[in-house]
Amino acid sequence: MRSIWNGAISFGLVSIPIKLVNATENHSIHFRQIHLADGGRIRYRKVCELDEEEVSGGEIGKAYEDADGTMIPITDEDLAQLPLPTAKTIEIVAFVPADEIDPLQMDAAYYLSANGVPAAKPYTLLREALKRSNKVAVAKYALRGRERLGMLRVVDDVIAMHGLLWPDEIRAPEGVAPDSDVTVRDAELDLADALMDTLGEVDMDSLHDDYREAVEELIAAKASGEAVQPSESKDSGGGKVIDLIAALESSVRAAKKSRGEGEGEAESEEDMADVHPIKKKTQQKSAPRKSTPKSTGTKKSTASTAKKTTQKKTTSKSTSSAASSKGTSSANSAKKQTSSGSRSTTKKKTAAPRKRASA
Repeated sequence: MRSIWNGAISFGLVSIPIKLVNATENHSIHFRQIHLADGGRIRYRKVCELDEEEVSGGEIGKAYEDADGTMIPITDEDLAQLPLPTAKTIEIVAFVPADEIDPLQMDAAYYLSANGVPAAKPYTLLREALKRSNKVAVAKYALRGRERLGMLRVVDDVIAMHGLLWPDEIRAPEGVAPDSDVTVRDAELDLADALMDTLGEVDMDSLHDDYREAVEELIAAKASGEAVQPSESKDSGGGKVIDLIAALESSVRAAKKSRGEGEGEAESEEDMADVHPIKKKTQQKSAPRKSTPKSTGTKKSTASTAKKTTQKKTTSKSTSSAASSKGTSSANSAKKQTSSGSRSTTKKKTAAPRKRASA
């Protein structure tokens, strides 16, 4: 990897020659501006405002614009003469726990490489000291014309440096939080916890830029002359008032489904709801009828059984028994009269002894 800065780490009286190497790279797709009429590329040229002539990079210098518009030229020699001890040195000023560094201060990341064989010993000493202390080093360094703040830590067997913003460059989050007081219920927090547990952890190496891949496919399709099919974008529901509980529950189910969890459980629950509860309810209703000792319940069950039996008989039997049913009904009426007469006689016989007893 190509170094972008050469200098040294100042560790007390120990000086460690190092090279500064970019630890990150940008994979963004860059576009050019073109003239829509003919496809010609649009370029920016540096033109002097006074003579309106284009100038090359070698003819361009730096200047500070004063409040009244006056330009004050500043040369590289002027900057090099400044009494800045960090011009070519990463000066360690303190060692602090890593959690004392606000992630909001994090900026660009670099690898520090030992520059030469003599630098290997002090480089390894600083690396192992950082490992054993579980701390990070806070340092100052100068890069691209300004002094910066940095944090040194160990990544694998390499010392890495994160550029830090100065504390006064971090803006206070005023007016960012919701204005109104919002109360969150325990049930909502429980569902949020369940969603977090369902989503679980992720392998950071498996994450990639889907948008960049889509742009690359678009460019390849247009370059080959293929028709580009518009993709269906999912509605994120932004700006809509939603039921928070329902949204959380749906999110948990969707997360489980995406991970292949809970499918068998959902099917078994549907089967139970379709079949088993109905059978259990029928048994519970029929059981009390069988155990009822009352005669009225027995008569009702007998009558209903007789009706069901009669309905199940064939039409031929019901036709042939039509004539006999009339005789049977007359016989039954005679029996009823006889039984009623016998009952009245019995009542009279039983009534007579009672009168004698009272006499």
